[in-house]
Amino acid sequence: MTRKKLVISYKNLSPELLMLIKNKYPNGYSDHVIKVTKPNNDFFHAITIDTEEASYLVKVNVKIDTKPKDDDQRKGFFSDSDSIGTESDSDSFPDDIEDDDSSSFGDDDFDDVD
Repeated sequence: MTRKKLVISYKNLSPELLMLIKNKYPNGYSDHVIKVTKPNNDFFHAITIDTEEASYLVKVNVKIDTKPKDDDQRKGFFSDSDSIGTESDSDSFPDDIEDDDSSSFGDDDFDDVD
């Protein structure tokens, strides 16, 4: 026997189906929402639940942030110049620092971690 495939709105769920959703998504369903596109290119967002009799697509409301970001909010985050790093021409180490391969740490300076 094949299960029925049904689409239902969240606000029209029976208490039994609400309990199934709470059991299936104990931490919320926001990470499990899928976008369902209809043949006329309209779409809705839904989650899935299954019973012995039917597989449900439960329509849920999704809030999408469509407010454009103001340029004022981004000021200070990016600089106006295209240069990266310092603005001076000397991007090298100072001469008084030597390249030394020897370490000033001994084996006894570190604790063994198991």
